[in-house]
Amino acid sequence: MSSTVTYWIFNSARNSIATFQGGRRLYSRYVSSRTKTKRVLFSWASTTLKNNGQCGGFALPKAYRHTSTEEDDFHLQLSPEQVNEVLRAGESAHKILDLVGGVPNTVLRFESNQLAANSPVEDRRGVASCLQTNGLMFGIFDGHGGHACAQAVSERLFYYVAVSLMSQQTLEEMEGAMESMKAMLPILQWLKHPGDSIYKDVTSVHLDHLRVYWQELLDLHMEMGLNVKEALVYSFQRLDSDISLEIQAPLEDEMTRNLSLQVAFSGATACMAHVDGVHLHVANAGDCRAILGVQEDNGMWSCLPLTQDHNAWNEAELSRLKREHPESEDRTIIMDDRLLGVLMPCRAFGDVQLKWSKELQRSVLERGFNTEALNIYQFTPPHYYTPPYLTAEPEVTYHRLRPQDKFLVLASDGLWDVLDNENVVRLVMEHLSEAGRHKPDLARRPANLGLMQSLLLQRKAQGLHAADQNAATRLIRHAIGSNEYGEMETERLTAMLTLPEDLARMYRDDITVTVVYFNSDSIGAYYKGG
Repeated sequence: MSSTVTYWIFNSARNSIATFQGGRRLYSRYVSSRTKTKRVLFSWASTTLKNNGQCGGFALPKAYRHTSTEEDDFHLQLSPEQVNEVLRAGESAHKILDLVGGVPNTVLRFESNQLAANSPVEDRRGVASCLQTNGLMFGIFDGHGGHACAQAVSERLFYYVAVSLMSQQTLEEMEGAMESMKAMLPILQWLKHPGDSIYKDVTSVHLDHLRVYWQELLDLHMEMGLNVKEALVYSFQRLDSDISLEIQAPLEDEMTRNLSLQVAFSGATACMAHVDGVHLHVANAGDCRAILGVQEDNGMWSCLPLTQDHNAWNEAELSRLKREHPESEDRTIIMDDRLLGVLMPCRAFGDVQLKWSKELQRSVLERGFNTEALNIYQFTPPHYYTPPYLTAEPEVTYHRLRPQDKFLVLASDGLWDVLDNENVVRLVMEHLSEAGRHKPDLARRPANLGLMQSLLLQRKAQGLHAADQNAATRLIRHAIGSNEYGEMETERLTAMLTLPEDLARMYRDDITVTVVYFNSDSIGAYYKGG
């Protein structure tokens, strides 16, 4: 079974690729039917395959992952233990211990994980608490055309939201500190930072633009700041505008110019949640998704979607696009289920080639950029008449948390391409149930060293069969390892993780998942307190 699955994947991929040489690049017209490639013109892959033993940003033994598509070299090399190591390498988890008004936080903990298909991975994630206002923020950012835009948005968006929520007095203190060159009030505490920044040398530019934004908020003279929905909408739109303007402005530093260009010409969809007590707001632009897992009093579980995918299958989104452009473009706005035949999501940050005029694009790119070295897409789709065609304006959903709302799942579309909402809720529910069964009852048994050693030996003996401790890992495992009947196949899972870098993206996308667990007792206390 193992070799059958592997060779089926290899042969179908090899027979489906239609490539042609273009200078130093290799272009492909292949579009996977299972993982919907976001850009259909053109997906780029280097002709020089790197064999550096890296997978998803962590070191692995050389035998872990192939970079060759030669049939003689293509076979499984992952042991069961190595499969677990690969799947669990991106795990993170955090318990929320803060008190809000003397009551435990309504967020109990979160678990997160990420598995790369692209090299380097194009997804990003972030979790942070607002230090000058209340609230926890969780975000999933799905990049396309490179990782630069997703990285920038994951680092910057939360700051815009936090500033938008600040009172007039706090903003005045912020501005006063900047004017007197004193230490600025801390804005965020990162609980899960989006990763090592590649923008450390240009953060002064980003801070300048954030400062301009809070100066404009000061001019509005709003004593209590924006409400959460306004803050989310304005922050998404303002950051996208700043990304666009930063590359249009004259920049002397070459590295800053190059990074700004990569951010603007790549793209990212975003889904973020803001939780403040029982108040949950979710903002979404693109095809990431957020759902609630709900357990009713009778024990039955259900799914409550909090977002809509912004793509060609969303009738409301299609109607919006048609309203914003002349009737003569009704048949060309969406072609082959993509915006202008190019992009699957209809809302995203960056992607200025679908927002700027042709003249503006030419004027920026003619400033001496080495666009080939920077992997900048220079492709104007046909029927490009009345830009902008793409927006970063989010749809915002408000939900008042109830004791029956047990968890929130945010994930990039790599998960939702292969698992539907109901199956995601079922898998997390099963994870919670298994965790409860396997938890040792130390309250009824003497917690001595002998007992602890015995428990550790039992856990070690379980090996591969030990349950995942992280719900996000369980979701990723089932996303890539389940067959068409929803059954886990070890051979399929191993084969999917063994795919060489030049084939992996054809069968799965980057998958990033964050599961947020709510404290039902704390939520109930809010209702009892009026």
